[in-house]
Formats: sequence, C-alpha cells, structure tokens
Amino acid sequence: MPEWMNSQALTAYALNAGTKVLGAIVLWVIGGLVINFVIKLSTASMTSHKVDPTLIKYADSSIRVLLRIVLVIAILSVVGIETTSFAALLAAAGLAIGAAWSGLLSNFAAGAFLVVLRPFKVGDMITAGGVTGDVEEVGLFVTTLKTVDNLRVYVGNSKIFSDNIVNYTHNPYRRVDLKCQLAHTVDPRDAIAKLKARLPQIPNVIATPAPDVEIIEFNAAGTLLGVRPYCHNNHYWQVFFDTNKAIQEVGASNVWPVPAPHQVLLQRPAS
Repeated sequence: MPEWMNSQALTAYALNAGTKVLGAIVLWVIGGLVINFVIKLSTASMTSHKVDPTLIKYADSSIRVLLRIVLVIAILSVVGIETTSFAALLAAAGLAIGAAWSGLLSNFAAGAFLVVLRPFKVGDMITAGGVTGDVEEVGLFVTTLKTVDNLRVYVGNSKIFSDNIVNYTHNPYRRVDLKCQLAHTVDPRDAIAKLKARLPQIPNVIATPAPDVEIIEFNAAGTLLGVRPYCHNNHYWQVFFDTNKAIQEVGASNVWPVPAPHQVLLQRPAS
C-alpha cells in the first residue's frame, strides 16, 4: 500500500475520532445544562404545589442521578461504543456490584422509607446515628445534618433508619432540666416560691405548661431542687443558660449560703 494512502487513512481516522470526542464533550456540556434546567423546573413546580422540602430534595437527587446515567449512555453511543454490549456487561456485573455495594443499596432503600414514613423533615433538629443536628437534606444514600457547632455531617440512611430517632422539633415545646442545690439552712418552700416567680421572667419560657420547681432529694449538702422551665426547641440553649443565671441571681439576692456536705461524728465513750 502506498505511503500516501496510509497517511490519508490515518488522517481520516484521526478526524473521525476527533469528531466523536468533540461531539461527546459538546453533548456532556449541553446535557449538563439540560439536566440543571430540568432540576430547576421540577423544583419550581413542586415548590409551587407546596410539596414538602424533604421530598423535593429527594426527588431532585433521584432525577439528577437518573438523567446522568442516560447522558453517559448517550455519550457512549456518540463515541461509538455499543450501548447494548455495555448494558449486557453492566447486567453481568450487577450481581458482583450488588454484593460489593450492599451497604449502598441498603442506604438507598432506607432513604426511600425515610421519605415515605417521614419521621423527620428538612429543618427538624434530630439525634440519629449518633449525631445531633438540623436536617439539611435527605439524599439518595446519606442524610446531611448541620450540628450545633456548625459542622456538616453525612450519616448513612441505613444507620439512621436502623437506630432510634429523636425529633426535637416535632412537638411544640420541650423541657429544660436543671438542678439547684440548697444549703441546709435554706427553707426549700421559700426557695421554690422565689424560683417559680423568677422563671416566667426569662425570655422564651412559655406559660403553659408552667415551669416546675420541686424537691428531688435530700442529700448531705441539703435539699436538691429540680428546676424545669419549658420552651420551644429553637430557644432551648438560650433558656438553659438564662435559667442557670436566674438561679444564681435568686440565690445571691436572698444571700443563700454555699451548700456544703455536713457530717456528724459521734464518739462512743470508752468502756
């Protein structure tokens, strides 16, 4: 074969390959823009119909993954790879992938159940999988939480679904549990009355149910009181710290002595 024919064939091959690669790149860029447009359209439609934000985020993740798979298959067709062969190869490897990714698949199934059963929604504060924080997103495989110290934590859906879930936001209020140790010389009934009068003055302490101040136990230092105001979960830590300050203020204004353990030693006379 003449040399000029070989160079012509190589040039034609290079042009054909370059055209396919360029077409794949263009398809990837345009496909990405189309996917983003579809996601925005879907989100806007569900938002206008007042669909729950948790379901919106989960649906967006599902649509994005599905469209990306379709886009990859389309790009493989443009490049010249037989998609039927690719699908057959994917099906043959499905068993092995399923065994290797059993945890991932269980996370996917758990995510679907979390969206359907709705033990919590986006914006709720929960404790799940050993993490406490505000729910930002229930994804296909993980749930995103923002902790109180401003950390983003990703927890596997299966770990959340298989563990106890504490939802702090679901109920309209929660109780703040604190203690107040009194000295032996302080009248507990008088202390209870003064604390009950002071607690409603704390911002965001709700009136119903009224704050509880009761005797928990008698110990070596004196009387131990339980101080329990109620508030919405969003105000929990503010009420927690302000209640501690209120206990200190009431004690200081009434000159309560510092509680300290007292012991009585009896000496038996020598026989």
